Amino acid sequence: MGCPEGDDLVLVGRDRLHDLPGEFPVVRCQHCGLMRTNPRPTSETIGFYYPDDYGPYQGTQVTNSRWYSISQMLRKFVNVILPTHACLLPDLTAGRMLEVGCASGKFLHEMARKGWQVHGIEFSDSAAASARLLGYPVTTGQVESVADFEEPFDLVVGWMVIEHLHHPVEALTKLYNWTRSGGWLAISVPNAGSAEFRIFKENWYALHLPAHLSHFTPETMRKMLTAAGWSVERIQHQRTLTNLIMSANYWVAERFPDSFLSKMTGWIAKKQRYLNLALYPLSTLLSFFGQTGRMTVLARKPE
Repeated sequence: MGCPEGDDLVLVGRDRLHDLPGEFPVVRCQHCGLMRTNPRPTSETIGFYYPDDYGPYQGTQVTNSRWYSISQMLRKFVNVILPTHACLLPDLTAGRMLEVGCASGKFLHEMARKGWQVHGIEFSDSAAASARLLGYPVTTGQVESVADFEEPFDLVVGWMVIEHLHHPVEALTKLYNWTRSGGWLAISVPNAGSAEFRIFKENWYALHLPAHLSHFTPETMRKMLTAAGWSVERIQHQRTLTNLIMSANYWVAERFPDSFLSKMTGWIAKKQRYLNLALYPLSTLLSFFGQTGRMTVLARKPE
């Protein structure tokens, strides 16, 4: 954010998701407090850490199967307890929406069915192609280098994407310029200001090195949005303990590899969606105190 030089080392981690080589330091700016992966992969090399089987690409596939329809019905029930991204949005009349990091198009599809005119930006060629097969316009590339759109958007969203960007302030400024006056921005990011991060450090699931280049707290997220011109309306701490469950699995696997305990926590991690429901009272309490590992920030472009 244009700060003078001066960082403190916070931790050194590795790629836990795909077990790709390398160690990656995370530092904290002595001036603004923003944590960054530094050194980091360049814009030209970062694609190595996003294979085609990358989870978000696979998890946002849309099919026409009967099971998909049934799963969507069940999701509506679960959303009452564990809200999805769409449930966290302000109550808006359908208009023009841009999704940054739309992956394979699941959220575009969901919002289009609600009457929104949707457009996506996606870094992955294969994921963007999947979204286009659904009939939605998707621009492939990094948001910082995408050409301007002809018409402004009423709503811009980015679910777990800002932390992946090499130049987040520049990107948020572009999103600001692409949004109409009074329009909304909704973004979700991991909450590095949570107790989860302080407890698990390099074993924190949401650390996701080296793909996550910035590691935000509510305070640094506010500073970054303000620097890009946005007015932060509210920060919602999601009622989910996914990061906590998965981080505990990492911690056990690191210390007790190939043990019965490691196998048990690995099994629990695979069932984390159900455990999230069982732990809902705890996640609600932690959310109230701003201590869950994921936050959704709603901001607005001033009239």
